[in-house]
Amino acid sequence: MIALSGALLPLISFLGRLPTAIIQMGSVLMVTRTSGSLATGGMVACALALGQVAMGPFVGRLADRHGQRRVVLVFALLNAVAIGAFTASALLGAVTPLLVLLGALAGASVPGIGPLARARVVALARRRRADDRLADAVMSLESTMDEVSFVLGPAAVGLAAVVGHPAYAMLLAAFLVAVCGTGFALHPTARTLEPAHADQQGKGSREQPRARAAEERARARGARRRMPRQVYVVRVGLVLLGVLLGGCGAGITALTEELGRPDQAGLVYAAMGVMSAVVGLSMVALPDRIGLLLRWRVATATAALLSLPLVWTESLAGLYFVVTVFGAVFAPNLITGFGLTERAVPRERLAEGMTFASSAFVGGQAVTLAVAGRLAESYGPAAAFAVGSTAAALAFVVALATRPGQGGGADQDTDPGAAPDRAVLGVPSEQTA
Repeated sequence: MIALSGALLPLISFLGRLPTAIIQMGSVLMVTRTSGSLATGGMVACALALGQVAMGPFVGRLADRHGQRRVVLVFALLNAVAIGAFTASALLGAVTPLLVLLGALAGASVPGIGPLARARVVALARRRRADDRLADAVMSLESTMDEVSFVLGPAAVGLAAVVGHPAYAMLLAAFLVAVCGTGFALHPTARTLEPAHADQQGKGSREQPRARAAEERARARGARRRMPRQVYVVRVGLVLLGVLLGGCGAGITALTEELGRPDQAGLVYAAMGVMSAVVGLSMVALPDRIGLLLRWRVATATAALLSLPLVWTESLAGLYFVVTVFGAVFAPNLITGFGLTERAVPRERLAEGMTFASSAFVGGQAVTLAVAGRLAESYGPAAAFAVGSTAAALAFVVALATRPGQGGGADQDTDPGAAPDRAVLGVPSEQTA
């Protein structure tokens, strides 16, 4: 994989996605501390995540149409400014509606470096006619980097809360997204997914620009009509996974508050991420005969079972133990969800498909943070954990009800190196068989 992209790209893409993890947890703790209300913190965090959900697919679509370089440059700088304004307003004691608006803007301007990095490296692999194992390795490493970012992000917020104030971590996020987002946009591999008409213009072909633009729009509309059903099934599973994580996040925050140790929330969250990252790295060692559909079913079933002990956890030591064990289920679910998405979406809509999958996950988490936060205040942490456990059970039902051959299949004519459709549903392709 390093031979595909170079050693610098994984580093800057990792640092560039850290701000997303920081602001999600940081917004909860910062607003909770400045306002004195966990419900307000959850509401603002929900607005931030919903802003990301609403704009994420649009950012991916822009990247597919105009290339990642220009899109990431603009959104990285906008995001740095939005995070700074949001942080300043919270520290100055702004009213809740203003905080909700600024939080939504901070989320809406997220440049989506994680899903765009997936799309970029997968495109590099497919161009070299790589088999599914390399594509799976891309998903494994990218998802593991997501998990590590969600370890270090909450850990940075927790450390900032102990040392001084969660706002310190928010300012770090603004700095990282400005510097590393710019580096990600300017990396030479950004040309990998440049649209064909941009290449022609770069070669000096300027004739009939309106006709070319109309043809490109028509082609894009046709591609959108060919999105297979399987993509939407996977998105439902990712939404439910987000609900699971949101319920856990609200429960962890509420329980640490109840135990008089609110500064431990970020560190408990980080402990969950450590286990998830370790398991994520090991996913690449699974043999080809264990298809994606089987992996999805096992991962969702395990999530449903391991989430149950959280409902009865009442001590800080017990919380650390149960959450750390439970962390093993997140990476397999995320890696499988993104793998299924990559197999199904048309090649020319890869960035959009990845950002939409990421937005589905974040959206489920966002809504749950607001709802479960209020439930936790009214009925205790167990209520928030129960919401997550129910979502995990529903995700298993969705995975169990999915049958091979149900998906419509991607437009494989756009990429001769793409995997056959039946690999989407966990049936080994001829190439891997």
